[in-house]
Amino acid sequence: MRKKGDGELELEVLRILWAADDALQPAEVQERLAEHLAYTSVATVLTRLTAKGLVVRQPIGRSFAYKATTSQEDWNAGRMLKLLKETPDHQTLLAGFVSKLSKKDREALRAMLSEGNV
Repeated sequence: MRKKGDGELELEVLRILWAADDALQPAEVQERLAEHLAYTSVATVLTRLTAKGLVVRQPIGRSFAYKATTSQEDWNAGRMLKLLKETPDHQTLLAGFVSKLSKKDREALRAMLSEGNV
């Protein structure tokens, strides 16, 4: 079994939080992980995500419950924007991205741009 990198594990925890209706305690996150991970490891990941501002924690008795601070859609948009900012040739990057979209997604993008919704 391959060990996950920190970024992969953080993303998996974020996905669990995004899917939850309410804030989750570390044990609840631990139960929902695809692979078994020690409670302390889950708590460490949640603490790291809190420090990055991606998660907030709320006191629940003697423990904490965690909730994502942003939606999955906003987080993904931020990742795309970061990549764009890191690339000097925006036009080539955007053209390459759009060329890989399905016809349906290209049409949706075209409609959003023409309607001024983005």
